[in-house]
Amino acid sequence: MELSLPVQVLDELASSVEQMDPDMVMVLSKRALDADIDPADIVENGIAKGLRRVGERFEKGEAFLTDLVGAAAAAKEALESVLRPAMAKARTSQRSLGKVVLGTVSGDIHDIGKNIVAAMLFASGFEVVDLGTDVSVGDFASKSNEVGARIVGASALLSTSLPVQREIVSEFVKRRIRDRHKLLVGGAPATEQWAKDIKADGYAPNAVDAVKLVKSLLGLK
Repeated sequence: MELSLPVQVLDELASSVEQMDPDMVMVLSKRALDADIDPADIVENGIAKGLRRVGERFEKGEAFLTDLVGAAAAAKEALESVLRPAMAKARTSQRSLGKVVLGTVSGDIHDIGKNIVAAMLFASGFEVVDLGTDVSVGDFASKSNEVGARIVGASALLSTSLPVQREIVSEFVKRRIRDRHKLLVGGAPATEQWAKDIKADGYAPNAVDAVKLVKSLLGLK
């Protein structure tokens, strides 16, 4: 059965991410926009789908860390220069649903997962304060408190940087600001059980679930 144009383009886009082909990712992202596909769908069902495939192969031992990094690099330019601006243009709600602080924890410079979550939250109407990568425990706490963010998300791709998420929760407790923020964790080595163990407020395995979780924690539909 022949696939519809939107499905075909998004499937090709996912494959291009998986094949670490940044030029084709850019071409197909623009083609998807020209076909009037919602930019949030392009991110979730194209870019993120390809990254998930690589992640699944990595978990099975069929891919290496270099494959994860290469796929993320292939997706990054299209996400930042084409899809994020398209999301801003297509965003229907001008009223912010609230502030969300995101960052990749200290010792970790991987950001594609965080960037996708940021894009999806932005498209859903949130004001996103992106702290970038290799963010210290203190900076997470200071900036979140400074901007009054109800939601704080800490991402970690490396298992060696995962314990920093626990340190972040402890820092918010130490500063006596824990009750002002909902602390969320994510990234390849993170799990729902890990979130419970470190007394975070939640975990999301992907960007779509992250948006749902944030809305749920804030009492939004």
